[in-house]
Amino acid sequence: MTTQPGHRHTLNGSAPDSHHTALLIIDVVNDFNFPRGNELLEQALPIAPRIAELKRRASAVGIPVVYVNENFGRWQSRFEQIIAECLREESPGRAFVEQLLPGEQDYFVLKPKHSGFYQTPLELLLKHFGTQRVILTGLSTNSCVLVTADDAYMRDLQLMVPQDCVAAYNRRDHDFAIEQMKQMLKADVRPSLAIESAELACYQPQS
Repeated sequence: MTTQPGHRHTLNGSAPDSHHTALLIIDVVNDFNFPRGNELLEQALPIAPRIAELKRRASAVGIPVVYVNENFGRWQSRFEQIIAECLREESPGRAFVEQLLPGEQDYFVLKPKHSGFYQTPLELLLKHFGTQRVILTGLSTNSCVLVTADDAYMRDLQLMVPQDCVAAYNRRDHDFAIEQMKQMLKADVRPSLAIESAELACYQPQS
C-alpha cells in the first residue's frame, strides 16, 4: 500500500467526513496466530463477505468507515505494516483479511487494549464526523466488540451490531454477548441483510 487509508484529506486542518453514522470494523486485520486462533478463524470466515457487503452499502450512502485494530503490542507499528504481516502467504488469516482490506478513503485507529475508545483518537474522530450512531462489526463479539459497544453506549451513541457481522470463538459466547448488547445497551442486533439501505442513510434517534 502506498497511500495510508483515510489520507485523501490534506493536513491543513480540513475536517474529515461528516455523517450521523460511522461503520467501525474491529480487529479484522488479524493473522489469527495465537492460541485458539484457528477456532476464531473458523467462526470469522463466514462473516467476512457480510462485512464487506455492509461496508459497500454503507459507503454508497456516505457513511465513513473506520478500521479499529489491535496494535498487537507493537507500539511502533503502522497499519500498513500490520496489513502486510497478515497478508503473508504463511499467515493463517490471509484468506480472511484479503476480503476486508481497507480502501484509500477509509480511516483507521490502532488500539492498545480491548476497547476502540481506550487511549485512542476514536472519540475525537467520531466527534469530527458528527456521529450519533455507530455500526460495530468484527472480532470478537464477547470481547473487543462488546467492550467497544459499552464505551460507545456510555458516550450516548446509538448502537447497531449486526449479529451476522461479528464472531466469537464459539456460538455460545457470541449469542450471550449479542443478547447483552441488545438488552443492556439497547443495540439493534438484526442481521445485516435485514437492515435496509434507507435505514443506513437515515438516522432515527431512539425514544
